[in-house]
Amino acid sequence: MTATSVSVDRVIKAPAASIFDVVADASRHPEIDGSGAVVKPKGTVPERLTMGSTFGMSMKMGVPYAMTNTVIEFEQDRRIAWQTVLAGPLGRLIGGRIWRYELEEVDGGTKVTETWDISQDKQAFFLKRGKVGEHTAGSMSKTLDRLAQITEAQSTES
Repeated sequence: MTATSVSVDRVIKAPAASIFDVVADASRHPEIDGSGAVVKPKGTVPERLTMGSTFGMSMKMGVPYAMTNTVIEFEQDRRIAWQTVLAGPLGRLIGGRIWRYELEEVDGGTKVTETWDISQDKQAFFLKRGKVGEHTAGSMSKTLDRLAQITEAQSTES
């Protein structure tokens, strides 16, 4: 954990391409989300995310809200990241965090690193305080567990 980012990683016993397929499918984000905040895609989402793709997500953390996301990093089967802002006019004032997944083939599977990067977030000052980073790391670990359950099961079926 740094002042502006939190990363968690784990080795998943599945090929990078299979893992990337799940992460690059925004319709599956509620299925893998370990925080419980991602409810469902909002509006039409691309069938597969690519560089520059935008997609909406209905969220709930106490109260419902929506986020707009734009893919800002993309390397097939290796790296994908999107920047998220509050949907609507308040998006100019709220958001900017980046969610990043990096995949690296290793012995026994694929090392997946998820990073929550708040270096460009408009609320970074508040997000760095208290236990937000610690809580986020716990949620990200659950996300990687879910991603492993899905992709490892697919690998054994193949």
